[in-house]
Amino acid sequence: MVIPVHDDNPVRRTPVITYALIVVNLVVFLFEPVHQYFMGSQTAADVCRQYAFFDKWAAIPKELLSGHPLAIHQYVVGTGASQFPCAPDYFAHKSPVLSVLFAMFLHAGWLHVLGNMLFLYIFGNNIEDRFGRVPFLVFYIGAGYAATYGFSLMDSGSHETLVGASGAIAGVLGAYLILYPRAKVLSLLPFLFFLPVRLPAWLVLGSWFVLQYVYAAGTGVGQGAGVAYVAHVVGFIVGMFVGYVVRVASEGRTSPVT
Repeated sequence: MVIPVHDDNPVRRTPVITYALIVVNLVVFLFEPVHQYFMGSQTAADVCRQYAFFDKWAAIPKELLSGHPLAIHQYVVGTGASQFPCAPDYFAHKSPVLSVLFAMFLHAGWLHVLGNMLFLYIFGNNIEDRFGRVPFLVFYIGAGYAATYGFSLMDSGSHETLVGASGAIAGVLGAYLILYPRAKVLSLLPFLFFLPVRLPAWLVLGSWFVLQYVYAAGTGVGQGAGVAYVAHVVGFIVGMFVGYVVRVASEGRTSPVT
């Protein structure tokens, strides 16, 4: 796994939508209960409050495929003698369809949100520049929806909450791979003491996708780590497809007339 830092791929105009998405994600995260625990420990009541927050706003596969909110949410925090039952909650007016949109702006921790925003910052500007601002926003949200529903179809009975912009950003990465495969990306190599090197985008993003696929298939160490790798795979494939369509359409417009 490599950590991208910067790409040598200039844009023609300011990526307003990309910057706006980053700002909104960070601001929303500051309203989540989980952001308060960065420097301190969580109590059982804190964990219950975070569960309730995600239950209210995040996407849940069982809800998405049934079209109705779950009848009741009940959690028990801790183990053994230190178990603490959370008060049951039920959100009768929750919209499962809209929860997918809300979930794209929720994150489970500082590392989660900052990692996602790094990838969006590096690769989103060029896709926005190529697609146009409004089409890029539609594409971003569409990739997020496809990723979330794709994961839900693979785990239809799950009551787990899905949060994060990863599915939508995976779509951006897939489109970038198709449209700018030879762009140079300054990356850090953790296995070589974070040595900075310039690598082609096809290697950086291709290796990222392979890693997500391996984890999604259950053959990697990420199995059971609480990450929706299937959503990443689906979002990336959707992005590749859209990127291919955009590339073919662009080539058609620039082809000489005979």
